[in-house]
Amino acid sequence: MDTPAVADNAAPDQPLNPNMRLFTLRVASNKEDRVRDAIVRKTRIEGLEHKVGRVLVPVKKVMQVKNGQRHFVDQKLYPGYVFIEIEPDEHGRIPQDVWFTAKETEGVGDFIQASGKPHPMGKDEAARMIGESEKKDEPELKTDYQKGDKIKVIVGAFEGFEGDVDEVLADKGQVRIITMIFGRPTPLEVAYEEIEKL
Repeated sequence: MDTPAVADNAAPDQPLNPNMRLFTLRVASNKEDRVRDAIVRKTRIEGLEHKVGRVLVPVKKVMQVKNGQRHFVDQKLYPGYVFIEIEPDEHGRIPQDVWFTAKETEGVGDFIQASGKPHPMGKDEAARMIGESEKKDEPELKTDYQKGDKIKVIVGAFEGFEGDVDEVLADKGQVRIITMIFGRPTPLEVAYEEIEKL
């Protein structure tokens, strides 16, 4: 299950300013958080808070299992993009001071454009994206185990047993393995953290 969250400069439940539109900014891969933080900081320094609202990097929380240990990590929903609420000028364009503040930030590419100028998301699309990014559910279980992987049970009643992954049961955080017990192939369901790849 997804657990998206919003990493931004404002509370996630802050209402949208009805005059602001959501613009999409292309950024260098794996620099989304750094770009967001820099734009937020520069917006405050330049006194542009009345023109710039939230700066969003939507994420979902996932649980990964590596070496038998569970780790929670934030996974970006839209890698390579940062979303910025901006109040357009009277001509529907990004104000020049805001445009320069964003464009002069290290790691920034360009705004998504239509007809050669930055184009905001439609209001329905922006509301849906922000709504998705504010959902709160259980963390998604993520694993690198696949059918056919050779594994060894490292803890529990079957410690030391080896087998092949027959099925990944992601909703349970387990895999079904086929191992030999008393000379017969036997299915076992074991948690991700109880096994390791051979």
